Amino acid sequence: MDESLKLLIATAIFIYASWSFLKNIQRETPLLRTVAILVLGDIGRSPRMMYHAESFAKNKYETFLIGYRGSKPSPTLLSLPHIHFLYLSEPPKIVTRLPFILAAPIKIIHQICTILAALMVRVPHPPEFIMVQNPPSIPTLALVWLVGRLKGSKVIIDWHNLGYSILALKLGPDHIFVRLAKKLEATFGRSAYAHLFVTNAMHDYLVKEWDLQGHKAVLHDRPPSHFHSCSPQESHELFIRLEKTMPTPTQTGFLPPYSAPSSTPFTSTAVTNSPTANPRPASSASASTSAALSSPSPPYAHIQPPEYRADRPALLVSSTSWTPDEDFGMLLEALAIYEQRAREANRAQGSDGGALPKVLMIVTGKGPLKARYVKEMNALQSGGDPWKWVRCITLWLEAEDYPTLLGCADLGISLHSSSSALDLPMKVVDMFGCGLPVCALDFACLHELVKDGTNGLVFTDAAQLAQQIEALLSGFPNPPALTNLRRSLVASSTREARAGVQHSGLPEEGEHWEWNSWSDNWNAVVRPLISRDWDSSNTAMEGRL
Repeated sequence: MDESLKLLIATAIFIYASWSFLKNIQRETPLLRTVAILVLGDIGRSPRMMYHAESFAKNKYETFLIGYRGSKPSPTLLSLPHIHFLYLSEPPKIVTRLPFILAAPIKIIHQICTILAALMVRVPHPPEFIMVQNPPSIPTLALVWLVGRLKGSKVIIDWHNLGYSILALKLGPDHIFVRLAKKLEATFGRSAYAHLFVTNAMHDYLVKEWDLQGHKAVLHDRPPSHFHSCSPQESHELFIRLEKTMPTPTQTGFLPPYSAPSSTPFTSTAVTNSPTANPRPASSASASTSAALSSPSPPYAHIQPPEYRADRPALLVSSTSWTPDEDFGMLLEALAIYEQRAREANRAQGSDGGALPKVLMIVTGKGPLKARYVKEMNALQSGGDPWKWVRCITLWLEAEDYPTLLGCADLGISLHSSSSALDLPMKVVDMFGCGLPVCALDFACLHELVKDGTNGLVFTDAAQLAQQIEALLSGFPNPPALTNLRRSLVASSTREARAGVQHSGLPEEGEHWEWNSWSDNWNAVVRPLISRDWDSSNTAMEGRL
């Protein structure tokens, strides 16, 4: 029996039995201004939920962030008061050595028990709110539904995507498991205190198809306020830090020569001589020392601030989860086309090049298909006819270095194709927050985020992506088309900062494009939902005094 079906059946039986047994037990009143945020995954790789936690904590909610240990959470989150991390335990290692038929049910029961223990025991009081991300839907939606009714907590579902649609990528939309998963997701996701959606399209679809009950609001993804376009100094410092960990592109001679710490492949510092005279030696110095100091010597050297190199390669960045809904092969095909175009263009220009730049493509992220695509990538760039104008490397970054890399890059690439056609790629949100224009794979609701020709370009296949990369990098290091896109990002952020936030998300089609931070957006959309409940509680309490 497939593990997905076992999880469905076990969850349904457990919820029914628990509800039947516990529904008549008198419950404790939830503690106001507390929230439990459940992430059925690595907390450090769940940026939107970390942003939620940060926003709740800044509004002085005691915030319990529940999920698995893994990547390091953001430094901001680690430094905030009111934040409490409750890590879920993994099953005992001995379970992994058992046959699947025994290991699967043990893992399922262990997961259900650890989630319930965190929500009902480890959180010291019933929280006023329980926020859960969806997907994954199973078993979290059902467990949160149960705890909400037992503890009197108000459930907030943050709809990132539809869980059954991701399962359908593997099994097909008509598979019995997919139909069961959809039914379970619709049943336990229908009723909540509030529903948050990452797109207008998801809001409209779920309200119509599942008749959602509760407050409903669209909260578009936005980056935190510290995301920004980086200066040459910040870029220089990043690549000095990454020098020992960043894989060396194959074939020496691809990157321009450099010598850390005075230069990197992208930045360099100039050394100039100071006209200032040498200081006189101290009178107490020994004769030999005095003689040495008083002898003629070159003036002090001054190191100028780093600047971007004119001979640097163009830096392209893509973040991927290496899953079937992101076709990395499309990017490799586009880079292969660009390689041929660069050879032709620079051959015509002369041996020194100049028509199209070299491209260093950095891909970040972890996932199941990584090994397969890395093998293909290496074969292309170091095989029988090795690439001369393109290099592609993979990199895993600490949370604090990721936005810096985006802020240093020249162009971002998004291969996200939504399983439901209702969500948006958060990687593009991060890129925009760092002032980085993007080329994004088109799908149904992408227009809510990427305005084609204004803040990025939209493509449908590898040939079109290669054409866009060529057009945007033409004239590098001062490419006019890319500069215009970047100016649009800067101008929209400036307008928003001056005007203040009066609405959520992006404007409707036809309006000028504007941008704001996560904090501004959250305060405009979520804060009224939780404040409404807080204000009504205070009013009722005052009426009893």
